[in-house]
Amino acid sequence: MSAAVYILSSLGGFVLSSALLFKCPSLLHSKKKQSFRSRHISHRGGAGENLENTMAAFRHAVQLGTEMLELDCHLTKDEQVVVSHDSNLKRTTGLNVDISDLTFAELPPYHCKLHVSFKKDNFCVGGEDRRIPLLREVFEAFPDMPINIDIKVNNDILIQKVSDLVKEFNRQDITVWGNVSDQIVKKCYRTNPQIPILFCRQRVLLLIGLFYTGLLPFYPLREQFLEIPMPSINLKLSDLSNISRSQRFIIWLTDTLLMRKSLFEHLKARGIQVYIWVLNDKEDFKRAFDLGATGVMTDYPTLLKEFLEQYSRKEQ
Repeated sequence: MSAAVYILSSLGGFVLSSALLFKCPSLLHSKKKQSFRSRHISHRGGAGENLENTMAAFRHAVQLGTEMLELDCHLTKDEQVVVSHDSNLKRTTGLNVDISDLTFAELPPYHCKLHVSFKKDNFCVGGEDRRIPLLREVFEAFPDMPINIDIKVNNDILIQKVSDLVKEFNRQDITVWGNVSDQIVKKCYRTNPQIPILFCRQRVLLLIGLFYTGLLPFYPLREQFLEIPMPSINLKLSDLSNISRSQRFIIWLTDTLLMRKSLFEHLKARGIQVYIWVLNDKEDFKRAFDLGATGVMTDYPTLLKEFLEQYSRKEQ
């Protein structure tokens, strides 16, 4: 009998303390300092309105008033850090070669027309700017703009060079970097712990496990940004006739587990921003912000700007 009472009292104490700390995490954790907050994030600079990851795309997004640029980095044969999503240039240029096998001067221009990855059957037709830029060029052009860097390959030299560039332009406070790979994120953190990091896939799974077991309020988190997809958009990107019932269930379950307002609110109370990607419809924008997301990443910065203007008026 005494053992049962002890177990129940311990369990009750855990539940109560977990609930209290979940609502008031500052009792245990210092809130992370935030140098910026971004609601409007342009994915690859706004891949639906200009050719992805080009200076034209970045300039257009900044002129619209975006609050963060998202981009991807690779390393060329002559060790130049360039802004490109794919390691192989077949999709974007038609040349079946890896960026790592070419010098910067040898990089071909993008196609005039590129598929928008997160919008079904949509293409972006670009203008004159089809050049793959250097990360240095982006930093020089937008010294005060927060930039979200996806380190696309597990390359120590690439990570070090990106870190060096961030330090050179004194932008540790307005840069965030990472990847879905736990190895890459750990290397980023070891190379320069002054640059905020994203949750990798492994840490997102850990976060969800901690959330549903009640252990999250007790667990220290070094990341400052949770960047996750909205699983339900997969139904818009795929041919519904080819999605089986089991696949639909998995999408629904994953969406239900990830898209939790209480989780987002807890993280925000700890100073961790929550970004949802990549959303290209107003109904998805609304769902993300209604759930408490800090920001939304989109290929259509003009559309998101229009939505936020309407959404902000309704909030007032």
